[in-house]
Amino acid sequence: MRHQLSFLCEDAALAASLDDAPGTTGLLIVSGGNEIRSGAHRGMAMLAQRVAAAGHPVFRFDRRGIGDSEGENGGYTRSGADIAAAIAAFRTAAPHVTRILAFGNCDAASALLLHQPLALDGLILANPWTYDDAEPDAGEQPALPPPSAIRARYLARIKDPKSLLRLLKGEIDIGKLVRGLSVMKRTPQAAAPDSLAARLDAAMTALACPATILLATGDRTAQAFIAHCRPANIPVEHLDSASHSFAGGDADWLFAKISERLS
Repeated sequence: MRHQLSFLCEDAALAASLDDAPGTTGLLIVSGGNEIRSGAHRGMAMLAQRVAAAGHPVFRFDRRGIGDSEGENGGYTRSGADIAAAIAAFRTAAPHVTRILAFGNCDAASALLLHQPLALDGLILANPWTYDDAEPDAGEQPALPPPSAIRARYLARIKDPKSLLRLLKGEIDIGKLVRGLSVMKRTPQAAAPDSLAARLDAAMTALACPATILLATGDRTAQAFIAHCRPANIPVEHLDSASHSFAGGDADWLFAKISERLS
Protein backbone atom coordinates (compact mmCIF):
# COMPACT_ATOMS: atom_id res chain seq x y z
CA MET A 1 0.00 0.00 0.00
CA ARG A 2 1.24 3.50 -0.85
CA HIS A 3 1.22 6.16 1.87
CA GLN A 4 1.82 9.90 1.46
CA LEU A 5 3.72 11.60 4.26
CA SER A 6 6.06 14.47 5.06
CA PHE A 7 9.21 15.05 7.09
CA LEU A 8 11.43 17.96 8.06
CA CYS A 9 14.77 18.94 6.55
CA GLU A 10 16.27 22.07 8.13
CA ASP A 11 12.82 23.53 8.93
CA ALA A 12 11.42 22.77 5.44
CA ALA A 13 8.62 20.22 5.06
CA LEU A 14 9.46 17.64 2.41
CA ALA A 15 6.86 15.48 0.69
CA ALA A 16 7.41 11.73 0.49
CA SER A 17 5.78 8.47 -0.53
CA LEU A 18 6.16 5.09 1.14
CA ASP A 19 5.25 1.90 -0.68
CA ASP A 20 4.93 -0.43 2.31
CA ALA A 21 5.96 -4.07 2.32
CA PRO A 22 6.94 -6.63 4.98
CA GLY A 23 10.61 -7.00 4.00
CA THR A 24 13.39 -5.79 6.28
CA THR A 25 15.54 -4.48 3.41
CA GLY A 26 14.19 -1.23 1.99
CA LEU A 27 14.95 0.86 -1.08
CA LEU A 28 15.37 4.64 -0.98
CA ILE A 29 14.86 6.20 -4.42
CA VAL A 30 16.57 9.57 -4.97
CA SER A 31 15.21 11.45 -8.00
CA GLY A 32 17.57 12.95 -10.58
CA GLY A 33 17.58 16.39 -12.18
CA ASN A 34 14.60 18.44 -11.09
CA GLU A 35 12.28 15.46 -11.30
CA ILE A 36 9.58 15.04 -8.71
CA ARG A 37 9.55 11.76 -6.80
CA SER A 38 7.33 10.02 -9.37
CA GLY A 39 10.17 10.28 -11.91
CA ALA A 40 10.15 10.73 -15.67
CA HIS A 41 6.86 9.40 -17.07
CA ARG A 42 6.11 8.05 -13.55
CA GLY A 43 9.02 5.65 -13.94
CA MET A 44 10.12 5.83 -10.30
CA ALA A 45 6.55 5.46 -9.01
CA MET A 46 6.10 2.32 -11.11
CA LEU A 47 9.48 0.98 -10.02
CA ALA A 48 8.53 1.56 -6.36
CA GLN A 49 5.24 -0.27 -6.79
CA ARG A 50 6.98 -3.19 -8.44
CA VAL A 51 9.73 -3.45 -5.81
CA ALA A 52 7.16 -3.24 -2.99
CA ALA A 53 5.10 -5.98 -4.61
CA ALA A 54 8.24 -8.13 -4.46
CA GLY A 55 8.34 -7.58 -0.69
CA HIS A 56 10.65 -4.59 -0.15
CA PRO A 57 9.48 -1.21 1.25
CA VAL A 58 10.30 1.77 -0.97
CA PHE A 59 10.65 5.40 0.09
CA ARG A 60 10.68 8.32 -2.37
CA PHE A 61 10.77 12.06 -1.70
CA ASP A 62 10.90 15.49 -3.28
CA ARG A 63 14.02 17.37 -2.21
CA ARG A 64 13.74 20.98 -1.07
CA GLY A 65 12.25 23.29 -3.68
CA ILE A 66 10.98 20.44 -5.88
CA GLY A 67 7.42 19.20 -6.35
CA ASP A 68 5.38 19.33 -3.15
CA SER A 69 8.34 20.17 -0.89
CA GLU A 70 9.10 23.49 0.76
CA GLY A 71 12.43 25.29 0.73
CA GLU A 72 14.94 26.38 -1.88
CA ASN A 73 16.15 24.11 -4.65
CA GLY A 74 19.90 23.91 -4.20
CA GLY A 75 20.47 21.24 -6.84
CA TYR A 76 22.13 17.88 -6.40
CA THR A 77 25.36 19.37 -5.03
CA ARG A 78 23.48 20.68 -1.97
CA SER A 79 21.13 17.76 -1.43
CA GLY A 80 23.11 15.93 1.27
CA ALA A 81 20.87 17.11 4.12
CA ASP A 82 17.75 16.16 2.13
CA ILE A 83 19.01 12.61 1.58
CA ALA A 84 20.09 12.20 5.21
CA ALA A 85 16.69 13.44 6.44
CA ALA A 86 14.91 11.07 4.02
CA ILE A 87 16.88 8.09 5.37
CA ALA A 88 15.86 8.98 8.92
CA ALA A 89 12.24 9.48 7.87
CA PHE A 90 12.25 6.11 6.10
CA ARG A 91 13.42 4.36 9.28
CA THR A 92 10.71 6.12 11.31
CA ALA A 93 7.94 5.31 8.81
CA ALA A 94 9.02 1.67 8.42
CA PRO A 95 10.59 0.66 11.76
CA HIS A 96 10.85 -2.99 10.73
CA VAL A 97 13.43 -2.07 8.08
CA THR A 98 16.95 -2.98 9.21
CA ARG A 99 18.84 -2.34 5.94
CA ILE A 100 18.42 0.48 3.41
CA LEU A 101 19.86 0.56 -0.09
CA ALA A 102 19.63 3.73 -2.18
CA PHE A 103 19.06 3.98 -5.92
CA GLY A 104 19.81 7.11 -7.93
CA ASN A 105 19.99 7.86 -11.64
CA CYS A 106 22.03 10.64 -13.28
CA ASP A 107 22.90 13.44 -10.81
CA ALA A 108 21.08 11.54 -8.05
CA ALA A 109 23.73 8.83 -8.41
CA SER A 110 26.43 11.49 -8.21
CA ALA A 111 24.78 13.03 -5.16
CA LEU A 112 24.74 9.68 -3.36
CA LEU A 113 28.51 9.50 -3.87
CA LEU A 114 29.39 13.13 -3.18
CA HIS A 115 27.46 13.32 0.10
CA GLN A 116 28.99 10.26 1.74
CA PRO A 117 29.06 9.13 4.47
CA LEU A 118 25.33 8.41 4.64
CA ALA A 119 23.52 5.89 6.86
CA LEU A 120 23.05 3.44 4.01
CA ASP A 121 23.85 -0.23 3.54
CA GLY A 122 24.42 -0.11 -0.20
CA LEU A 123 24.20 2.01 -3.34
CA ILE A 124 22.80 1.31 -6.81
CA LEU A 125 24.11 4.05 -9.11
CA ALA A 126 22.79 4.44 -12.65
CA ASN A 127 24.37 6.62 -15.36
CA PRO A 128 26.19 8.97 -12.93
CA TRP A 129 26.43 12.61 -14.02
CA THR A 130 30.03 13.83 -14.65
CA TYR A 131 29.60 17.09 -16.59
CA ASP A 132 31.03 20.17 -14.86
CA ASP A 133 29.81 22.72 -17.41
CA ALA A 134 26.14 21.75 -17.67
CA GLU A 135 23.18 21.20 -15.38
CA PRO A 136 21.32 17.88 -15.53
CA ASP A 137 17.64 18.04 -16.39
CA ALA A 138 15.02 15.35 -16.40
CA GLY A 139 15.16 13.37 -19.64
CA GLU A 140 17.82 15.62 -21.18
CA GLN A 141 21.23 14.53 -22.42
CA PRO A 142 24.36 16.58 -23.27
CA ALA A 143 24.45 17.92 -26.81
CA LEU A 144 27.41 15.75 -27.85
CA PRO A 145 28.75 12.40 -26.69
CA PRO A 146 32.33 12.30 -25.30
CA PRO A 147 35.20 11.83 -27.83
CA SER A 148 35.70 8.23 -26.71
CA ALA A 149 32.12 7.38 -27.71
CA ILE A 150 32.57 9.14 -31.07
CA ARG A 151 35.76 7.16 -31.68
CA ALA A 152 34.03 3.89 -30.87
CA ARG A 153 31.13 4.70 -33.18
CA TYR A 154 33.35 5.61 -36.13
CA LEU A 155 35.61 2.60 -35.64
CA ALA A 156 32.53 0.38 -35.76
CA ARG A 157 31.36 2.07 -38.94
CA ILE A 158 34.76 1.72 -40.62
CA LYS A 159 34.71 -2.03 -39.94
CA ASP A 160 31.17 -2.42 -41.27
CA PRO A 161 31.09 -3.49 -44.98
CA LYS A 162 27.69 -1.81 -45.38
CA SER A 163 29.20 1.54 -44.37
CA LEU A 164 32.00 1.13 -46.91
CA LEU A 165 29.42 0.38 -49.60
CA ARG A 166 27.46 3.52 -48.65
CA LEU A 167 30.71 5.52 -48.90
CA LEU A 168 31.38 4.21 -52.42
CA LYS A 169 27.83 5.09 -53.43
CA GLY A 170 28.26 8.65 -52.17
CA GLU A 171 25.62 8.25 -49.47
CA ILE A 172 27.94 9.39 -46.65
CA ASP A 173 28.81 13.04 -45.97
CA ILE A 174 32.60 13.15 -46.51
CA GLY A 175 33.02 16.36 -44.50
CA LYS A 176 31.25 14.88 -41.51
CA LEU A 177 33.31 11.69 -41.83
CA VAL A 178 36.58 13.66 -41.84
CA ARG A 179 35.54 15.61 -38.72
CA GLY A 180 34.64 12.36 -36.99
CA LEU A 181 37.95 10.74 -37.92
CA SER A 182 39.83 13.78 -36.59
CA VAL A 183 38.30 13.18 -33.18
CA MET A 184 39.80 9.68 -33.18
CA LYS A 185 43.31 11.19 -33.28
CA ARG A 186 42.85 13.22 -30.11
CA THR A 187 44.53 11.95 -26.96
CA PRO A 188 42.00 11.51 -24.14
CA GLN A 189 42.52 14.13 -21.43
CA ALA A 190 42.75 13.13 -17.79
CA ALA A 191 40.12 14.67 -15.53
CA ALA A 192 41.25 17.80 -13.70
CA PRO A 193 41.86 17.24 -9.96
CA ASP A 194 38.94 19.48 -9.01
CA SER A 195 36.55 18.20 -11.69
CA LEU A 196 33.32 16.42 -10.87
CA ALA A 197 34.69 13.22 -12.40
CA ALA A 198 37.77 13.34 -10.15
CA ARG A 199 35.60 14.00 -7.09
CA LEU A 200 33.43 11.01 -7.97
CA ASP A 201 36.53 8.84 -8.36
CA ALA A 202 37.71 9.92 -4.91
CA ALA A 203 34.28 9.22 -3.43
CA MET A 204 34.17 5.76 -5.00
CA THR A 205 37.63 4.96 -3.65
CA ALA A 206 36.63 6.00 -0.11
CA LEU A 207 33.17 4.40 -0.20
CA ALA A 208 32.47 2.38 2.94
CA CYS A 209 29.34 0.52 1.76
CA PRO A 210 28.86 -1.89 -1.18
CA ALA A 211 27.85 -0.33 -4.49
CA THR A 212 26.88 -1.31 -8.02
CA ILE A 213 26.99 0.88 -11.10
CA LEU A 214 24.45 0.40 -13.90
CA LEU A 215 25.16 1.92 -17.31
CA ALA A 216 23.05 2.20 -20.45
CA THR A 217 25.94 2.17 -22.90
CA GLY A 218 24.17 4.20 -25.59
CA ASP A 219 23.35 6.99 -23.14
CA ARG A 220 25.66 10.02 -23.41
CA THR A 221 25.77 10.54 -19.66
CA ALA A 222 26.87 6.93 -19.19
CA GLN A 223 29.40 7.29 -22.01
CA ALA A 224 30.93 10.32 -20.29
CA PHE A 225 31.19 8.37 -17.03
CA ILE A 226 32.97 5.53 -18.85
CA ALA A 227 35.36 8.02 -20.45
CA HIS A 228 36.24 10.02 -17.35
CA CYS A 229 35.75 7.86 -14.24
CA ARG A 230 37.52 4.80 -12.91
CA PRO A 231 35.29 2.92 -10.45
CA ALA A 232 37.39 1.57 -7.58
CA ASN A 233 36.50 -2.08 -6.99
CA ILE A 234 32.85 -1.35 -7.78
CA PRO A 235 31.12 -3.79 -10.14
CA VAL A 236 29.74 -2.20 -13.31
CA GLU A 237 26.91 -3.74 -15.32
CA HIS A 238 26.09 -2.64 -18.84
CA LEU A 239 22.84 -2.56 -20.79
CA ASP A 240 22.93 -2.11 -24.57
CA SER A 241 20.47 0.76 -24.62
CA ALA A 242 20.33 4.53 -25.14
CA SER A 243 17.55 5.02 -22.59
CA HIS A 244 18.83 7.35 -19.87
CA SER A 245 15.87 6.56 -17.60
CA PHE A 246 15.57 2.85 -18.51
CA ALA A 247 12.20 3.33 -20.15
CA GLY A 248 10.03 0.73 -21.87
CA GLY A 249 11.42 -2.80 -21.83
CA ASP A 250 14.63 -1.56 -20.15
CA ALA A 251 12.61 -1.17 -16.95
CA ASP A 252 12.59 -4.97 -16.61
CA TRP A 253 16.41 -5.05 -16.64
CA LEU A 254 16.60 -2.25 -14.07
CA PHE A 255 14.08 -3.98 -11.79
CA ALA A 256 16.00 -7.26 -12.05
CA LYS A 257 19.30 -5.61 -11.12
CA ILE A 258 17.78 -3.77 -8.16
CA SER A 259 16.02 -6.94 -6.98
CA GLU A 260 19.32 -8.83 -7.00
CA ARG A 261 20.85 -6.27 -4.63
CA LEU A 262 17.84 -6.20 -2.30
CA SER A 263 17.71 -9.99 -1.92
